[in-house]
Amino acid sequence: MRTAIYWFRYDLRLQDNPGWSHLVANNDRVIGVYVLPERWLHPWRYQQKSLGIYRQYFLVESLQQLRQQLRAQGSDLIVVVGDPARVLAELIEQWDIGAIATGEHPGSDEQQDVKRVRELIDIPLRCDENFTLFDRIELPFALADLPLAFSTFRKQVEARPCTMPLPPAPALRQPLHIVDSPCELDQRVGIMQAQQLVQPMDQRRLPFQGGSAAGLAQLHYFLGEQQLLGNYKNTRNGLDGWDFSSKLSPWLALGCISARQVAHAIKGYEQQYGANESTYWLYFELLWREYFQWLAFRAGKTLFSLRGIQNKNPLLSFYPEAFAAWCAGNTGNAFVDAFMRQLAATGWMSNRGRQIVASYLINQLGVDWRYGAAWFEQQLIDYDCAANWGNWQYLAGVGTDPRGRREFNIQKQRDTYDPEGAFIRRWCEPERK
Repeated sequence: MRTAIYWFRYDLRLQDNPGWSHLVANNDRVIGVYVLPERWLHPWRYQQKSLGIYRQYFLVESLQQLRQQLRAQGSDLIVVVGDPARVLAELIEQWDIGAIATGEHPGSDEQQDVKRVRELIDIPLRCDENFTLFDRIELPFALADLPLAFSTFRKQVEARPCTMPLPPAPALRQPLHIVDSPCELDQRVGIMQAQQLVQPMDQRRLPFQGGSAAGLAQLHYFLGEQQLLGNYKNTRNGLDGWDFSSKLSPWLALGCISARQVAHAIKGYEQQYGANESTYWLYFELLWREYFQWLAFRAGKTLFSLRGIQNKNPLLSFYPEAFAAWCAGNTGNAFVDAFMRQLAATGWMSNRGRQIVASYLINQLGVDWRYGAAWFEQQLIDYDCAANWGNWQYLAGVGTDPRGRREFNIQKQRDTYDPEGAFIRRWCEPERK
């Protein structure tokens, strides 16, 4: 009886998951394991937690759905809070595991977790590239030669065909029956329900629901059911609401859906309804996401360095009062404050808003960009390590932008995107009863 573990991390799906499919094809039983790193639950990087309340809810919902899907396939999901390396080493010994697989991720902490697991176990750990649009071998250059300008990267990869997403693996040959399994998922749900009683969710939050089924449903909604993709280039700079952008980022960030599934859906839309600037623009944004993933692989820990990948002093410091005012939406700039209150109340902010508030923290307040990046890490429901820290470096002038620091004219942005002040009124008025 061959038994294996699939270590789920940023790939909370069974479809288009090569590692899971490989284990199912080559083993009688496969156990799904998710280890919630203990470090995520406590302040650590720049005084912030890695996992704030909104992403925590989304993660738990995603794990609950994944557990249901695994059970339907004859498997199960074990969720443990702790140190990934120690938890996995103990489970491998306890269950006499013969194989283990997981997905690659560009975060330096995540790569360190993989390294430590390999040091503690005596069986090979298979890692598949399931978080990116392309596999490393499909890139037209070595990682060390990754272009330091996105436009160069885009021109080299945008015409390359994407690998087709994999279908779900079949059911396991031998159904799995785990007795007294160390699963802390239901306990985590109880903790979160208690937290909600203390900190009720804002009723203005967007209807994000975790899990691969919800992610695929949103993909179908935006591209198929409502055909919103066809006008995306004209609506993408919206500030509030649901339909102006794809809203796929939370599901992509946790791997509930894959970048390849999105790219394949875009191609399908173009074949059915025709290609235009809007269909290209969503793929263009997938390429931006892709670029930051490979940049993070190359940068390692310098992704979190003040001087960034350019090793350039941004001439910023840390001013606690200014930073606290920015976090709370009390800077005195109504447009910036509206975005920051939206983030605090919902866990989400438009791409336009993220650029505006980041520019304000860096250029008007002179605050070390890493504190802003860490605040976003804690608050955002769609936090993506590579995209978040890479974008903050970009705006601070220490990342990939050859033109240096980006400074937004906040008044001009307000006049362009909120000329009537509706967005400001919605988020800066007293809390509704």
